[in-house]
Amino acid sequence: MSEEWRRLDPRTLFADAVVFCGVAGGAALPAVAGLASGGSLGQAFAWVLSGVVLLVLVGTVGDWVRLRRTRYRVGPERVDLHTGLLLLKRRSLARERVRSVDLTANPLQRVLGVVKVRIGTGENTPGGESTLEFDLVARAEGERLRRELLGRAAVAGEPDHDGVLASLDPRWIRYAPVSFLAPALGAAAAGAVLQVSDWFGAQAEVVGWIGDRFRDTSLTWTVVDLVLLATAAGAVGALGLWVEMWWNYRLEREPGGTLRVRRGLFTARSVTLEERRLRGIELVEPLGVRLFGAARVDAVATGLAEDDDDKHGDLKNLLPAVPRRRAEEVAALVLREPEPPTAAPLAAHPRAARVRRLRWAAWGVLGPVAVLAVLGLLLTPVLLYAAAGCALVLGPVAVLLALDAYRALGHGVSGGFLVARSGTVRRTTVALQRSGVIGWTVRQSYFQRRAGLLTLTATTAAGAGAYAVRDAGEGQGLAFAAEAVPGLLAPFLEPVHTPEARPTAR
Repeated sequence: MSEEWRRLDPRTLFADAVVFCGVAGGAALPAVAGLASGGSLGQAFAWVLSGVVLLVLVGTVGDWVRLRRTRYRVGPERVDLHTGLLLLKRRSLARERVRSVDLTANPLQRVLGVVKVRIGTGENTPGGESTLEFDLVARAEGERLRRELLGRAAVAGEPDHDGVLASLDPRWIRYAPVSFLAPALGAAAAGAVLQVSDWFGAQAEVVGWIGDRFRDTSLTWTVVDLVLLATAAGAVGALGLWVEMWWNYRLEREPGGTLRVRRGLFTARSVTLEERRLRGIELVEPLGVRLFGAARVDAVATGLAEDDDDKHGDLKNLLPAVPRRRAEEVAALVLREPEPPTAAPLAAHPRAARVRRLRWAAWGVLGPVAVLAVLGLLLTPVLLYAAAGCALVLGPVAVLLALDAYRALGHGVSGGFLVARSGTVRRTTVALQRSGVIGWTVRQSYFQRRAGLLTLTATTAAGAGAYAVRDAGEGQGLAFAAEAVPGLLAPFLEPVHTPEARPTAR
């Protein structure tokens, strides 16, 4: 194994110089317009061009110094990175702590054949001290680092399932517009239009133009039409973002026991996960996606914690929203199981859990309605009509969501995994290795005690760190904990009969 010191790729200079030119060019246009208003256009252009050249030159020289002062090496026990001119930084990570090696490249970097390498330990430490970034190295060098730092010899007798576990199906894009991202992007687009018009002092004109378009339309239908337009814009944005994120997607198992996710249209991403760090999977079904029978798959693994400045918050995503049956098939392949644990029948929770959710729904509606009603009595009767409208519209919706949340509750044991399901707006089904559970937390509020319920939380070193079985019956939940991880709660158990427990399908 070579321990020689290496430097970043010289093509970094060109890549960063192009970025400097783009930033300077964007700032140059308004600067020229501002200077030209008080003098000649030619003189303004000359001054701004000189500033742009100076800015790009200074940035390139600074980048050249950084390139010359940065070096790294991979030794048998440690990965070292030295950088800095006035403030020297000597950083080192033990190889045994390395949990991930991720490669990213934007369109320009892909053309130049370079990538950014991010080596992480999976720990969340202030200042990003648990990661090393090599910005930038040749693509072949990035692949070499990934293989060298995460490679391990195949274990004798280990099942041979190497190859592609899932690849892009363009039909999956139909789930993008029904995600929560679409309305968020629509609202952001509407806000951006108002903000940009305000920058140019034309916000009143924009609002007036919109008002003219709906002059003969009632206020209710005007609001409905604007919401529909924003939603349509958000759906288009969600489609574009999905294509950028998931195009060229491949999930594959590489020899030696690593899972690799590759995806991205313009910015290519490569995330590698060691299977020995995998503790389970999470089947995630946001409401809009679930209504169309789809789900996505996330990894529950150690070594995927992000730093405060981490921009790769989607490291755990193994599969985008796809038909649920396909998601469960991929989950089974990832876990090396003949059948997906998330498809196992789960035990339903007592009816007292349904009553709790109906009460939450009632309070969630009555609170805003009461506020509007009080304001209506004090200020204007219009708010009384608004309160009545909220009660009529939000009441049935809240009840439906509460009943759906109750039906979602479930838990069980499937082979070597414990399974827990909950949620309605964002339903999640987690399959967690029983051997990965290191503790149980039992919580019981005053109202839960009165109803004979408790919340049981499995603690693990992977993923979110804790996964809850919410509002299970007292005896039911403790019996489940005893069965899932025998001996862990045995000294504290006292059987309690729970007649409401019954088996349930998905």
